[in-house]
Amino acid sequence: MGMTRRDILSLGSAGLVAVAAGKAWGQSLPFKPNLRYPDPAIEILDPSFAKYRIYASSVEQLASGMRWAEGPVYFPEGRYLLVSDIPNNRIMKYDEVKNSFTVFRSPANFANGNTRDKDGRLITCEHSVTRRVVRTEKDGTIKVLADQFDGKRLNAPNDVVVKSDGTIWFTDPLFGINGNYEGEPAKPDQATTNVYRVGADGKLAAIITDLVNPNGLAFSPDEKKLYVVEWKGTPNRSIWSYDISTDGAASNKTKVVDAADFGALDGIKVDRDGNLWCGYGSNGALNAEPSQVDGRKIYTLKGNPEHLDGVMIFNPQGKPIGFIHLPERCANLTFGGPKGSRLYMASSHSLYAVYVETQGAA
Repeated sequence: MGMTRRDILSLGSAGLVAVAAGKAWGQSLPFKPNLRYPDPAIEILDPSFAKYRIYASSVEQLASGMRWAEGPVYFPEGRYLLVSDIPNNRIMKYDEVKNSFTVFRSPANFANGNTRDKDGRLITCEHSVTRRVVRTEKDGTIKVLADQFDGKRLNAPNDVVVKSDGTIWFTDPLFGINGNYEGEPAKPDQATTNVYRVGADGKLAAIITDLVNPNGLAFSPDEKKLYVVEWKGTPNRSIWSYDISTDGAASNKTKVVDAADFGALDGIKVDRDGNLWCGYGSNGALNAEPSQVDGRKIYTLKGNPEHLDGVMIFNPQGKPIGFIHLPERCANLTFGGPKGSRLYMASSHSLYAVYVETQGAA
């Protein structure tokens, strides 16, 4: 592979797992864990967050070598986690017992969001080429749950969540058909970018149609509210809440979080107390005027992007209460581990984890 022993050692143990297995189709990012407790990477922005930080827990890098990590989902029966590597068109598997990182599915139709249904089956958003939501049965066969609405193809299914009644909810923005990096470019067939619900009867309904490129979504602990990230919010990226009736109708649209003009909300999860744990980073916005850098005029990113990479935690009222710093932008996250209290963070090239004193709402 043209790597020296020093190069391999610099990757760290997680990067070494990926490279040694021949699975690193992207950068394997070196990571230096903090040696002190409490980990300064876990910031308390409000005293209410202190009870969720475990004093003797620090951020760990579990694996590396991806190009854009997304859609983590944990399977407690096998103690493993699946995570999408979208540009490489594959789903990866991290086995926390064996500490191995291997390919689970390739090609994967540029899979993005993943979740489990009530029976522990994998639900996946294939957000390009096939542009559908599928379920992997226990025997490995794949069943299509949704690929059309009103006789037209879906745009690019992005993220997905399953309600306790078995209904499946997913977002359908344009990202997977916007270019070649995360799929294949195509013109959208749907007039709007919607949030859909697959009913218990298998019928597909467009529940929310007024958001521009909806992204991450999650239910409140009592499932009476649905939170949705609007990627193309006005003026900034936002998290909206909707009251959800027993028949699946959405009402009372309310803005819960308005990101800073250079902040980027992405995938979200809700804990048992109703707090929102959100993938976070820079949205790539440029300053209006160029800066002089080494004698050249360069349009630099707003703010300090390296300070935005990680996970932002908001309370149910939308107040920031905690932040977990990561060396890479976090796209999505999930709770898992033997007790459901390990937070897994899919972040650009790598998969990170930290133990926290809470669990996911579902």
